[in-house]
Amino acid sequence: MIRTLLVSGDGRVMQGGEELIAHWRDEAGSRIWIDLQGEPPERERAMLEAFGGHPLAIDDAQRERHPPKIEEFEDHTLILYRGISSFDAELNYVPQQVAFLLGERFLISLHPGLALSIDRLREHEGSTLLKRSPEHVALRVMYASAGYYLNSLLEFENQLSDLEDALIDDGSDALMRRVIAFRSRLVKMRRVFSYHLGITQELTAYDYAHLPRDEEETLHAINDVHERFERLHSLTQMYYDICGDLIDGYISLSSHQLNRTMRVLTVITAIFVPLTFIAGIYGMNFAHMPELAYRYGYFLVLLVMLAIGLGLLWVFRRMKWL
Repeated sequence: MIRTLLVSGDGRVMQGGEELIAHWRDEAGSRIWIDLQGEPPERERAMLEAFGGHPLAIDDAQRERHPPKIEEFEDHTLILYRGISSFDAELNYVPQQVAFLLGERFLISLHPGLALSIDRLREHEGSTLLKRSPEHVALRVMYASAGYYLNSLLEFENQLSDLEDALIDDGSDALMRRVIAFRSRLVKMRRVFSYHLGITQELTAYDYAHLPRDEEETLHAINDVHERFERLHSLTQMYYDICGDLIDGYISLSSHQLNRTMRVLTVITAIFVPLTFIAGIYGMNFAHMPELAYRYGYFLVLLVMLAIGLGLLWVFRRMKWL
């Protein structure tokens, strides 16, 4: 699907398809945003080549998996961004690569499936941003997409708090598996946000021809995106640390419970070892055992065994092992 948004030199806004490209070429002061969603690779390449896309930029934009980055060419700038098509409070998300080819008067966005931030932006403020410049559209798409991440992460904070309380009240292996799953997803998300944070750091540190820092509005938009990804990166790091603390706490609690169980078993064993020793001696079949002929020998041995057991119980209670 090819969707086109055109802003003419006199401020008129037109929406449509490929037919608007001819209007853009004929009018020098116009700006255009072309969104390619799920187009065949051959069609994407032809469109990018028609706008003077560098072969290396086209190859990177069409790769299924490529780390997010920003790269400047002579007539355009390539931005590879890891967007999302769905995300929930359980950190279940479906990422997708979004590529921006940014020129002085044009912006081409490529993505294989639905991109929530692009669709919402086109409906609400796409034309307003395009009137300013194409880079404002690209920056606002990144900002809006980061907002979806942020909202879901803040909802996840409530999930994590409930999970922490559940582990303290009645920890179980099922809860621990959830924590480990969350921690694994947070590692992946932290890596993605680290890439995006690197992009925004480059934008704030270096001058790109199509993302000029000397324009106050552009610099402000860059700083907004940078601050949002910085917050996302710090949140994922904090949640990762919390999950690690929960895992360590659960392991410590399990070890403590195991130690208590082993201590009880040790006490039981310590009590019955001397009793078993006595029973073993008098269970031997020797003919000349003087105690066997004693009339009250059986009761005396039982009394001694009872005294040993009670004495050991008293000792262990004094030691607070029971």
